[in-house]
Amino acid sequence: MSDPTVLVVEDELLLRMATLAMLEDAGYDAVSAVSAEAALRIMETCPSIRVIFTDVDLGRGQDGLWLVSKVREGWPPVGVIVTSGHRHVTRELLPNGAAFIGKPYLEEKVLEEVRRLAA
Repeated sequence: MSDPTVLVVEDELLLRMATLAMLEDAGYDAVSAVSAEAALRIMETCPSIRVIFTDVDLGRGQDGLWLVSKVREGWPPVGVIVTSGHRHVTRELLPNGAAFIGKPYLEEKVLEEVRRLAA
């Protein structure tokens, strides 16, 4: 089995790049997508993905909660971390087993959740 990979789904370029760099600096393989639809295409071709870190609001197209439901249907063992800066997004809205980290988030909290879910 190959090393676990983290898929970062974020439409804001600077935040996406910073999150990728943080994960890579911590020793993870990381790939990214700018939309839920692009993330699903990556999931279909990259079996090493063990964790998805997705924003809820992804701009155009489907949102992160839609993505999480599709991942739960097609790839149940993949760990999911959802992030949002909006107050209306709460743990109660998330599918069972999904972690939630509010924005702005601390690097330590993200890495702690990734470690837990990738194990």
